[in-house]
Amino acid sequence: MCSLKDNIRRIRSASDGLILELKSAHPPSLEGRAGCETWSVDFSPDGSWFAWSMGHGIVWVIAWPLQYDKYAGPLKKTGLVEIALESNRQDKTLNCDQTVWGLAFGPRPSKTPAPGEKAASCDRESSRLLLATGLDNGVIKIWDVVTGQPRFDLKGHEGIARDLVFTPNGKLTLVSSSRDKTLRIWDLTQKGKKEPHVLTGHKDWVSCCSVSPDCSMIASIGRFDRMVCLWSLRSYTFIRNLMGINHKTFYLLASCDFSPDGALLATAAFSGSSWWIDLWDPYTAQKLSSLMDCSEMYGQNQISSLRFSPEGLQLAIVTEDRALQMWEPGQRGMVMQTKEDRASNGLCCNFHPQGGVVATGTRDGHVRFWRVPRSVPSLCHLCRSALRHSVSTHQVEALPIPRRILEFLTYRDIPNHSEARSDRSSDEEE
Repeated sequence: MCSLKDNIRRIRSASDGLILELKSAHPPSLEGRAGCETWSVDFSPDGSWFAWSMGHGIVWVIAWPLQYDKYAGPLKKTGLVEIALESNRQDKTLNCDQTVWGLAFGPRPSKTPAPGEKAASCDRESSRLLLATGLDNGVIKIWDVVTGQPRFDLKGHEGIARDLVFTPNGKLTLVSSSRDKTLRIWDLTQKGKKEPHVLTGHKDWVSCCSVSPDCSMIASIGRFDRMVCLWSLRSYTFIRNLMGINHKTFYLLASCDFSPDGALLATAAFSGSSWWIDLWDPYTAQKLSSLMDCSEMYGQNQISSLRFSPEGLQLAIVTEDRALQMWEPGQRGMVMQTKEDRASNGLCCNFHPQGGVVATGTRDGHVRFWRVPRSVPSLCHLCRSALRHSVSTHQVEALPIPRRILEFLTYRDIPNHSEARSDRSSDEEE
């Protein structure tokens, strides 16, 4: 495997916010062949590591931040960016021997020793950051990030382990979705020795899952069965299916994500050359708002992934024809659109936990880092987020408050955007 320096691509820091791009280190004979796709990217919870499934069974774990400097003189005028490498970098290369479809960093284990466990042993465990990788054969392999060594395997899925997410409460609980039509909930403190909870109900591939910030619900997407299912993470039971996302006769579901306060669930779908995003209230199953793109474009214009920003003000959207778009649901609609780039179709995205940067993975195995448009949250938004993190929609509706405040607290004042690109952005004029 080549070093990081061999994989840095100098890029032009354009107005669309592209900071830098990393290229895979595979031999030229493997470039562009099946298996080179970057299906998943993730930052560690504290933002100190970045993981990238770079194709052909390889995961690269990179210490973050990547230090880069702009050159002085003529190069500064062109906006060229390059990594300033450090000799003591702790980057890791993990060889999974299988196509890696999903990956997720876990929280550090609790320092509280389990019954009968020695405190010293527990202290050693608490310093280990884990990385879960979902493989082509259905196995979920758990890695020690610091040592770069495998810890144990989770076996049970009978199809591709497509998406992985750790619960945000700091516990070692992992939720996985698979092409075997199931979701599984694993307790990593048992190192795979305890049988997982299995959630069944989807009629086809489960391509995406998300956990609400209060760890009360799981949302899952069935790519071909057109089901958006909500599950209780407390009782491991089915809650409801959000039907009627769109009246089209045929469409595919792509991705879902909870807002940071848990009051919104975003779902993405596409059909032909059109795509749309719906915002739902997960407590009432009410559709609150939609963003639609009905542009008449050649070929597929499917949406691949979406993610809420850490403060909940923006949605990052990755589509086949563009690397990245940013939507502010409550404000100006689309605030960022990258140039069309069909040569390297986008597949996934993820925000840095402190915000400011979003990473996208592409079909050719590259990863790009983008500067997020600056957006300062209002005091009203911060208060709403704090309240909604612990209060359900039903509890808010029971409060004796004015209608306009009620609509704000329940996100019912979000406008619809019927077409995302009715006005072509200026970055395409060149």
